[in-house]
Amino acid sequence: MQTSSSSSSNHHIDTDTDIGYLPQNLYCLDSAYAPQHLLRALIHDIRAHNLRPMADLVINHRVGTTQGHGAIYNRYDGIPLPWDEHAVTSCTGGLGNKSSGDNFQGVPNIDHTQPFVRNDITAWLRWLRDDVGFQDFRFDFAKGYAAKYVKGYIEGAKPMFSVGEYWDSCNYTDTVLDYNQDSHRQRIINWIDGTGKLATAFDFTTKGILQEAVKGEYWRLRDPQGKPPGVIGWWPSRAVTFIDNHDTGSTQAHWPFPSNHLLEGYAYILTHPGIPTVFYDHFYDLDSSIHEKIVELINIRKHQDIHSRSSIRIVEAQPNLYSAIIDDKLCMKIGDGSWCPDAREWTLATSGDRYAVWKK
Repeated sequence: MQTSSSSSSNHHIDTDTDIGYLPQNLYCLDSAYAPQHLLRALIHDIRAHNLRPMADLVINHRVGTTQGHGAIYNRYDGIPLPWDEHAVTSCTGGLGNKSSGDNFQGVPNIDHTQPFVRNDITAWLRWLRDDVGFQDFRFDFAKGYAAKYVKGYIEGAKPMFSVGEYWDSCNYTDTVLDYNQDSHRQRIINWIDGTGKLATAFDFTTKGILQEAVKGEYWRLRDPQGKPPGVIGWWPSRAVTFIDNHDTGSTQAHWPFPSNHLLEGYAYILTHPGIPTVFYDHFYDLDSSIHEKIVELINIRKHQDIHSRSSIRIVEAQPNLYSAIIDDKLCMKIGDGSWCPDAREWTLATSGDRYAVWKK
């Protein structure tokens, strides 16, 4: 979103195709998508329609402008926030402290332990909020720096809503996903706790389990305590559920949801507690019937007042069938197995290939 160049940590490459994940000049919002004035106009229109624009914050790493210590590009001369090598972690070629999280390879990683760095980033976030008009924040690569710094940035800039991309690998035995993913979801919850409970987090646990379950392993969708096995089973009000995003799906497809089971996936997350999201590609770039079915599911959720803290009772979790009742106002099933609630109490709201939803 906010850079006009990209590089690795030991060389510099100019490019005009940047989309924002290798930021350099944080105050330049021109990108391959559009110049800054059109972005501002879009944000204005979004807010005029009672929607909230979210800024995707890439603050784990930053491309340098000039060579410094070690003859690598770890200085930021000539642009706003003209940091020197002390703003770069020692593990990625700088003179700062060791990283407080995981390293993002090939680019200088920002040292968030430095007070001057935190002050500058907080001022920039306030500018995004108060001047540009963003209201919500997404923290990209949240594993790269300690959650306590996210807490400070939220407190300093006061977004209305924040979500972190804490993408950790699920637990596998060889290539088979383990049934128990408690340690995986606990790491996400630990990150949320580290933000002072001010941020939500993408529920990668639910995604990982759900995309295996729809292949005929629906038993995975109930944990030993009878709850959903992802973050939504433990802390639904802080769990942002999703089927795919720009990394897992789309043109990158690092960890894609099975394309022939998309509507089952949406029938799950759009009827369950948590904060569900819909992927742009699925909503706009596929067959119009998929768009219409997703809209149906969204409208049912809204009409039945299903929310992030809704209660859930899982009725079936078999190899070919999963069914659940949510808030005693909505029930659903996915899978090839046959199941339906008492017709005297429930009315079919929508259905499709391997899914159905009923309402009272």
